[in-house]
Amino acid sequence: LHMGKTMKEDLTVVVKYIKQLYPPEFNVFSTYAELYHNYFASQAKKNAESHLEDKDIYLLLSWVHYIYPKDMRKDHVLAEELEKVKLGSLLPSSLSKELEKKYLDSEEATIKNSLSKCLDKEIQRWKEDQEPEKLNGHFQSELLAIFVIQSIYSGQKRAKDISMAVGEELSHRLSKELPAFLKSYKDAFEDFKEKSKKHKYYKPILIANINNCWNFRDYTEKNMAEKDDNKASILSILGDIENSGFDVLLQQLFAQLKPIYKKFTENKWDSSSETMNEIIKTTSKHISDFRTLKDPFYHAIIEKIHTRLVKEYIVRLLKRKVSLKTPAQQQNLAQHISKNAADLEAFCTSNGSQAMWLNSALPKLAEIIRLQDLGAIKIEVATLATTYPDIRKRHLEAFLHIKANLSRGELKSILGYLADGTASTPPGAPLFSNINVS
Repeated sequence: LHMGKTMKEDLTVVVKYIKQLYPPEFNVFSTYAELYHNYFASQAKKNAESHLEDKDIYLLLSWVHYIYPKDMRKDHVLAEELEKVKLGSLLPSSLSKELEKKYLDSEEATIKNSLSKCLDKEIQRWKEDQEPEKLNGHFQSELLAIFVIQSIYSGQKRAKDISMAVGEELSHRLSKELPAFLKSYKDAFEDFKEKSKKHKYYKPILIANINNCWNFRDYTEKNMAEKDDNKASILSILGDIENSGFDVLLQQLFAQLKPIYKKFTENKWDSSSETMNEIIKTTSKHISDFRTLKDPFYHAIIEKIHTRLVKEYIVRLLKRKVSLKTPAQQQNLAQHISKNAADLEAFCTSNGSQAMWLNSALPKLAEIIRLQDLGAIKIEVATLATTYPDIRKRHLEAFLHIKANLSRGELKSILGYLADGTASTPPGAPLFSNINVS
């Protein structure tokens, strides 16, 4: 710092007062600048060749790549004159590269180590079985995400402050650190999930960890390029953590709903309104716990519930437990299904479900039961298949068991509107593809 300050101040005096006292051919500024530079460079080389601590290496590289060329030599008084002199770097290229490697190795190891320690502390917090803190009504353990992201970001910024090339090299080295950290985090989360079910705050800790994923998601979406393979890897790991947490949170609810759904077919759909009310009431009790999830995750879990409620209803319709011969009987069942569908939609929508794509499934099935004209049934089946392209012949055949007044020829004609059962499931949200027909 002393040498840099002295050189800058002295050369400023040369430019302002001394240069004009000599004939131009003396190149007096050049002489001064080279002498100062050579001395400075010799001292920098001497330092670089001695044993340096990590902080000293960083400071010396900052001088070589940033402070000396960009701050001193671009000084508004000196820049024009120094351009003519063509001074070299403070360090020979080979020595500079050697220092850069030492710095990069050290920085990479330091960040890896700090991320590992941070995860160990987080795991220890889970074991203590304390209720996580709440922020805006959401359980959170945000220090983990904040620390990890800041460690990586700060390391990259420090390196870029030396030079763009050093910054890019460290960024490249660290590009795999976040996926590696999240893989370790996921493994620790799975371990906790399996071994800590009897903890008092088991579910709040699960929810806090799901919420943690949001900061990692947000950072990744905003700071990583689409074509970066690490981005896909990070988002995939986060999705696994989130879905793994959702599965546990929903386990109890889905187990409680299974016997209730059986009542539809056990009672031949006669008391379907009471059964649907029981389903809604049971689901409602669980939803209040999920409001401690951050909004994107709350909406995601509500969509999972909405999808499950509609699927389970369709499963009961495909059980071949009811076979109705008269149009009047079919009309009556269609009314029950329409009423249940409306109640289900109102309940899910009022609780924040954004899965509008599910809402037409049950009304369309009700309409197929209600219709008696073969042409009209075919049109409705074609519409259903357009909306839910993963429906297959086996699904429709099981469903049409309800319409006992269809002849074999009519049944075959309607089934001809659907893709073959071996066709692959189209992309998009699946509804029928996960439903097995017995």
